[in-house]
Amino acid sequence: MKLLRLSLIFGFIAGLPAWAVYAPVPEQDQGKAWTVDLMAGVSRDSNIFGAASGEISSTVFTAAPKISFNASLANQTFVSASYLLTLDHFVSRPGKKNLDSHALTARLAHAFTQSTTIDVSDNFTINKNPQSLLPGLGVVNSDQSFKNNEIDSSFTTSLTEKAGLTLKAQSVLFLYDNAKLGTSLDRTENLFGVSGDYAVLPELKGVGELRYQTIDYRDSGGNKDKTSEFFLAGADYTIAKKLTATGRVGFEHRHRDAERSETAPYTELTAKYDYAQGSYLTAGYVYTLEESSNVDLYTDTQVNRFFVNVQHSITALIAASGSLDWEPSQLKGRIGLPNVNETTTRFGLALSYLPTKNWTVSVSYDYDKTSSGDPTRELTRNRQGLNAKYSF
Repeated sequence: MKLLRLSLIFGFIAGLPAWAVYAPVPEQDQGKAWTVDLMAGVSRDSNIFGAASGEISSTVFTAAPKISFNASLANQTFVSASYLLTLDHFVSRPGKKNLDSHALTARLAHAFTQSTTIDVSDNFTINKNPQSLLPGLGVVNSDQSFKNNEIDSSFTTSLTEKAGLTLKAQSVLFLYDNAKLGTSLDRTENLFGVSGDYAVLPELKGVGELRYQTIDYRDSGGNKDKTSEFFLAGADYTIAKKLTATGRVGFEHRHRDAERSETAPYTELTAKYDYAQGSYLTAGYVYTLEESSNVDLYTDTQVNRFFVNVQHSITALIAASGSLDWEPSQLKGRIGLPNVNETTTRFGLALSYLPTKNWTVSVSYDYDKTSSGDPTRELTRNRQGLNAKYSF
């Protein structure tokens, strides 16, 4: 069984840092194992440090070469790897004006049989110019650059003709360059899961899932570390040929070291509609607990996340895309401190022109807005960009 199709979503994720826009930009398939992308662009950023006040704006020139390898080594084995170098030059930036970011990805997928597969991927990033900045740091002109490594693995097999089993594991490491940020936020998040599914109908699978999560901070972990157990049920439903939906609902029990533990509902709902060639709409909702950027005041954040992504082919050569992420949230105050309500909005638009198989030209607009009961966490950021990419 050829596994090349499985690389599509990984290729899209790996391509995001080069474009640094929220809206999905179409990728050009070169139809060969080795691909080289040369991207250059210019953008205007209204708040390069993500400050609540005293914002600094700058024009940013970017060059981003990337080399990728995607191939089936055998009929049942697929591998991919890529390296992306992003060079940013800020016209108006206190301190260092030239930043270099790096992204290295690798993936191996193997099918032992038609129903038993294993998939392992690793993504390592050195990000000097984060796309979405951390609110509430209380420091103007703060260095929010970080290193990140994420390992994902899954094993899927069939137990009977209708029943299947999936084992999953994920480990994510965060290391911030700034010493103060590193002391607060350097951590490892591990997630392990097992799920069973049963084909109620050819187009409908019922799913039961257990997950276990650990969050371990490198410094002062005694009052920041936590563990969670998730108990979930749901379904994967192919509603029509072009419309699919998945859903998981249940609850999470979170144990916080030296803080109050909590049992909270958990929800994740997603749907995708491929309504035309090269055109699709995805939408979803997530209700969960996530880490806060200020762990001295808040244990974590209860997030309601609504998201929509759309890509529409206007003509054979022109595509429009957009994304919206709206997050009404509540920051969970530590013992003796109040909870704080906060809403974050991320919005992106892009218009892409693909004149040939090798060229992509795109104009984009991104918007970040955080409104919070904690004034130090307020954030407004606008970015407009023009990019051109040549692939061969």
